[in-house]
Formats: sequence, structure tokens, C-alpha cells
Amino acid sequence: MNWIEDFIDYLRYERNYSSRTTEHYQSDLEAFKRFYEATDSTLSWAEMPADVIRQWVVEMMDRGNAATSVRRRLSSLRSFYKFLLRRGLVTRDPVHNMPGPKVEKKLPAYVREADMNRLFDGDFFSEDYKGSRDRMILLTFYSTGIRLSELVGLSEKDVDLDQMQLKVTGKRNKQRIIPYGDEFGDSLRSYLAERETFAKQKASEDSAVFLDERSGRRMNPARVREVVKKYLSLVTTQQRNSPHVLRHTFATAMLNHKADLQSVKELLGHERLSTTEIYTHTTFEQLKEMYNQAHPRAKTKGGNYGN
Repeated sequence: MNWIEDFIDYLRYERNYSSRTTEHYQSDLEAFKRFYEATDSTLSWAEMPADVIRQWVVEMMDRGNAATSVRRRLSSLRSFYKFLLRRGLVTRDPVHNMPGPKVEKKLPAYVREADMNRLFDGDFFSEDYKGSRDRMILLTFYSTGIRLSELVGLSEKDVDLDQMQLKVTGKRNKQRIIPYGDEFGDSLRSYLAERETFAKQKASEDSAVFLDERSGRRMNPARVREVVKKYLSLVTTQQRNSPHVLRHTFATAMLNHKADLQSVKELLGHERLSTTEIYTHTTFEQLKEMYNQAHPRAKTKGGNYGN
């Protein structure tokens, strides 16, 4: 019996995990299996000393693996043992309460509000369908905070112009409704009219909201990344210019304009509030910067009062 395959089938068919996620779990578990077999050929999943797992963690860190990668692999192993315990295949969990390496917290990259306004108010987009579509892609990311996969998956049936809301399908096929405002609604209505004309010219029956200008079919994620990187590079010098940066930008803008954390969590489709809380650190950094620039006593000979 292959316990790893049983676990992957459980994730895929009972928990409805994506293929990419299950591939990560399988890769992590097989990597550990190779390690413990090389360490001691008599070891098994059921008789696994915690020290062997600790050795695995140390070896991964010594090889230069990022702490986030090591923690993910440890998490995969932890989930696997919980599955084995529930199935009665093992009697103990050697990963229980085993801490992973500490991860240095990094603030999420985001684009300043002034730069986003400059992008949408400027003459950066062409007057044809491609320009209209590119602008709508950037505006959708910035106005709704949806993920790249969610934007690529949008179809016409997911747009409710009357109720002013989008229905998106997120991780693990969970759906959520995202409301939008008047300005975004006007832009979306105008874009969809242009899209309809373009689709007729291409004889395209694809229901995707965003169509490739060459094929007339649904855009792929790589193409959308190219579009986002191209336009963000025109208004910011930061190195990271991706759709996920725009997701961070949306969250930061919402919190800066007094949105409560729970509402932002629901809009982003986060399962845990702790995931959303990272954006409060971003706004606090902005607050410190504003204080240091504005307050007459922020910078003195005695030091920086703002830090």
C-alpha cells in the first residue's frame, strides 16, 4: 500500500485541492522519504523518530533552502501524519509541536496610490481593443484585489452589471462575490461593449472577459503577467511588478482609507484573519513615514522620534 498516494487522492478528491497544490505535497513527502531511506533503510512512516525529521530540517537549511520552503515541507509532513493518525495507520505523530525555522517577515510590495492614479489618468493605453483591455486588467486587479487565476477565469456570466458585482472562483474552487463602485462599473461596461465588437471581428465564441488580441481566446496567466509588468514599470521603479503586487496594493489602499480588517479579509478571500493582518504593517510603515516628514519634532539632534 502506498500511503503517499492515498493521501494525495484524499487531498485531490475529498478536499478538492488543486493539481498544483497536491503536486507540492507529493514532492515534499517523497523528498523526506528519500532522506529517511538514505539515513536508515530500516525506518518506516509508522516508526519514525522525531530526531530524523529534525536532521532533515537541518540538512535543508544547510543546503541553502529558504526558511519558507522548509516550513512548507514540514507542514506537508505534519498534514500527512494527521491523515495517517485519522486512518489508524500510525499510533503517534513525530512532527507534533515541532517548530520550523524562523522566517524573517517582509512587508508586501505595493504601488503607491499616487502612482496608480498617474497610470489610470495618463495616456499610457492605446485607443484600440488591446489598450482598453490592458487598462481594464490593471483596473480590475487594483479595484477588486482578485488573484491572477481568478481574473483569468472570469467569464461574462460572472459579471453582474446591474448589481455591480463580480463572482470569482478562488482557491479550492471557493466562490465569493466582490462588489465594485461606480467608476469601475462605468469602465467595465464600456470595456465589455468594446470586447463584444472585438469578439465579433475575431468570430470568437469564447466567454472569457479578457480575450487575447491575437487569438481571440481567453488570456493565459503568463500573458496577463506581461501586461501588468509592462504598465507598472512605466509608473514605478520597484523591481516587483506583478498581479500579486496589485493585490497587495488593493489591500493597502483599502486599509489606508479606513476599511476594517474583516471586510478586507472577505474581499481578498483569505481563510484566516492573520493572513490579512500583514497589510496593517504596511500602513503602519506609511504612518511612520508621514509622521517623520510632517511633525516638527520627528527629527531632532536627539534622534528620530518617529522610530
